[in-house]
This record gives sequence, structure tokens and C-alpha cells, in this order.
Amino acid sequence: MSDARPIAAFDFDGTITQRDTLLGFLTFVAGRRAVTAAMLRHAGGLLRGLRDDVERDASKERVLGAVMGGRSLDDVTAAGVRYAALLPQRFRPEVTAQVRWHLDEGHEVVLVSASLEYYLRPAAEALGLTDVIGVTMEADASGRLTGRLARPNVRAEEKAVRLREWWGKRPATELWAYGNSSGDEALLALADHPTWIGRRARDVQTAAS
Repeated sequence: MSDARPIAAFDFDGTITQRDTLLGFLTFVAGRRAVTAAMLRHAGGLLRGLRDDVERDASKERVLGAVMGGRSLDDVTAAGVRYAALLPQRFRPEVTAQVRWHLDEGHEVVLVSASLEYYLRPAAEALGLTDVIGVTMEADASGRLTGRLARPNVRAEEKAVRLREWWGKRPATELWAYGNSSGDEALLALADHPTWIGRRARDVQTAAS
């Protein structure tokens, strides 16, 4: 067996998709009124999170807890499958073409995203991807979401931490990484072939010119 392990790691929101998908999923599950109420209740923390990554992660967990806490894991997982079926219309064609190129080359392709795995996994399966590293919520013994994250938010340095954990003792022999925001910097810093997508790509090109 070859020791070669080429891997391509893609962010999801704003990279494969054209915009955020998490708020759309929360609305899909709970309705606009419940999501708006949760956002307003935690607006101060969300604003502070624009300047403070720790507060950003804590506020995200509080909003998710307010919207998703107490819901059945089975129901949320089923909603994720239905929501994922709506997402291909939001994909960037040039990025899905790059995904297909990696798959055709025999590379492992993994999503590394701060979005929820409940819809990331079915979306990734439809694209033919290898695996998903995303956010999951803690569930209690009765199968109800507690409102807490099962593990830290998959953003910034945590993206690199989780990717290294995922590949374990067989790291990538060649790594491509794709992202669109400051939350992807640590992921792209790992890569032999880092690629910025969308506005961040234009900013990088402008700075280099």
C-alpha cells in the first residue's frame, strides 16, 4: 500500500457555498421568530464577538442552546438531511469543480467547518467527500440536545487542531486547503497549497499587486 496521502480540506460556508448556511438551518428547524428572539437576547455577546474570538464562540453556543436545546437529536438529524437537499443551489460551481478534480485525482476530501454536522454530513455525502469535521451538540441519555456544544467550535486554530486529530498518525503527504475568512487562516497555514475563495481571494490578490 502506498504511503502517499494527498488531502484536500475545504471550509463550507462562504467557500463551497456562496453564503452562511447555519442561520438558515436554525430557521429551518425552529422558525424565524425563535431564531430572531435568540439573536436579540444574546446581541451584546454577538457584537463583542466581532472583536473577541472567545466571546464569539461563547455567544454562538448560547444562541445554539437557546434555539436547539431540548430538541430530539433524531429530529434534528432528520431535519439536517432535508435541509442539505436544498443547499446545492447555493454552491459555488467553480469550487465544486475543484472538489471533483480532487476526487478524480484520488485525493481524500474533508470538510472542516464551524457549521453543524447534522446537515454537513448529508451534503458531503452527496458531493462524494471522504469525511466531515464540524460542530455537534451534546445530547443527554434520552437523546435530547442539552444546548451545549459537544466539543469546541471548529473555527480558527481549532480547525487545524481537529484536522491534525483526524489524520492521526498518517498526516497528509500533500495538503490543499480552501477557505474564505479569517476563521480559516490556521487551516490554510497548514497547507502546501492554500487557496482563498471569494472576497478574501480578491483582497489577497489586491495586496499582492
